[in-house]
Amino acid sequence: MSTEKRSEVSCSRCDAVCCRLTVVLMPEDDVPRHLVERMDGGMDVMRRGEDGWCAAVDHSNMSCSIYSQRPTICRKFAMGSAYCRSERAKYREERRIEMALVQ
Repeated sequence: MSTEKRSEVSCSRCDAVCCRLTVVLMPEDDVPRHLVERMDGGMDVMRRGEDGWCAAVDHSNMSCSIYSQRPTICRKFAMGSAYCRSERAKYREERRIEMALVQ
């Protein structure tokens, strides 16, 4: 469980960890089709790159390249929420494990 406080979280200092989550698209979402992947069950999700990041992430500044068109689920993701802090903690732990393996 994350010990990070809600007030310590800022999108301007974030690793954009939420951009590594599966983003299910709603019928009203108007996302460019080249960024969409259809799952076996027929559900549309945001496509991910080989690195696991959402295909809409601009890696030069770690921001959403389609911010004004971002999916509903992205609009509802609350910065600093318990879910946000939990995902950040999991991501940091994974990175520590990867770094320990590389050394």
